[in-house]
Amino acid sequence: MNLRTPDYGSLRGKKVLVRVDFNVPLKNGLVSDDTRIRAHLPTLKALRDAGAIVALASHLGRPKGKINPEFSLKTVLPAAEKLLGPIEFVEDCVGPKVEKALRNSTGKILLLENTRFHEEEEANDPDFSRSMAAPFEVFLLDAFSASHRAHASTVGVQEHLNSYAGYLLDEEISALSKVRDHSEPPFVLVLGGAKVSDKIGVIDNLMSKVSSIVIGGGMAFTFLKAKGGTVGRSLLDEGHLDFAASMLEKAEKSGVTVELPVDVVAATSIEDLSSLTSCPADEIPDDLMGLDIGPESVKAFSKIIEGAKTILWNGPSGVFEVETFSKGTKGLCYAVAKATSQGAFSVVGGGDTASAVSLMGYRSKVSHVSTGGGASLEFCEGKVLPGIAPLLLD
Repeated sequence: MNLRTPDYGSLRGKKVLVRVDFNVPLKNGLVSDDTRIRAHLPTLKALRDAGAIVALASHLGRPKGKINPEFSLKTVLPAAEKLLGPIEFVEDCVGPKVEKALRNSTGKILLLENTRFHEEEEANDPDFSRSMAAPFEVFLLDAFSASHRAHASTVGVQEHLNSYAGYLLDEEISALSKVRDHSEPPFVLVLGGAKVSDKIGVIDNLMSKVSSIVIGGGMAFTFLKAKGGTVGRSLLDEGHLDFAASMLEKAEKSGVTVELPVDVVAATSIEDLSSLTSCPADEIPDDLMGLDIGPESVKAFSKIIEGAKTILWNGPSGVFEVETFSKGTKGLCYAVAKATSQGAFSVVGGGDTASAVSLMGYRSKVSHVSTGGGASLEFCEGKVLPGIAPLLLD
């Protein structure tokens, strides 16, 4: 899958609107993780070096179409300036304030106010899209993580401007296409996290391409229950027990190995460590919940992962934010990194999984860490994402 990309050198003096994703986590009014901002640096530095007049559009949080200071992108400004130098903040994303800032541009990058302060943004309103595009000559979509949303700032503006993919978006599509469309066997799909429903499309689309599916995290208990196991008070998606059973049957008929946990670390709650114990994954006492995969599961999962040539991992294997329940996810990080060092191509997707890999020091030891949660899942489901469709060359 190839995308239309710009000749950056030709953009000198051009007014360029760039859709970035500065929807970063905040703590006490400050950016607590600047990973998403850093991801855009190659594109933004290339534009700045080319002499383009650059304005950044993004959303932050869910203000539901109303102005809310809590979600102002002004909060993100110090973290962005730390990486990019002086930035001028514009207190709207459309209209006279944007036009004035562009006319009086002093070479600083402009950061526009939250696009979602306007309800027309998420509705992809044609008039709003036209107004957003009006002061600009070129549009770059660099926010892969927002490309699955048909919003004015991702799709609508492309109808009015010469539009291209930035470096980050192009890199994301290249990596995910390699996994989805050109995987080298053995291909191992590693799934975790809480919800079975989030992964159904991915499983359905990739079943014919994978050799093995490794399932940990909260979603594993739905599969264990479907096989007749007892899972105590563990997270359980009752509405998808039938899917789990049918998926296991389909995998067996297709010759795909499905590896489920054999042991878990369990407790009555995340907070009550006095009840901490290990037990078989399909024999969890009624008063306990599984909160991480156990050491035998880590060994079994790692053996499969380390033999792979292609790996897609979406979803941690436990409550990794708590040290006591982080060992499973850490073990999988090591296995994916080891396989990568042996020549495997590995992609880590999903916000929690990306955070875990970064937190545990393995980000640089895998082939690609996707910035997109929902976007990477939808891409791996085989969908053409709305923001990307207009940029396709083939």
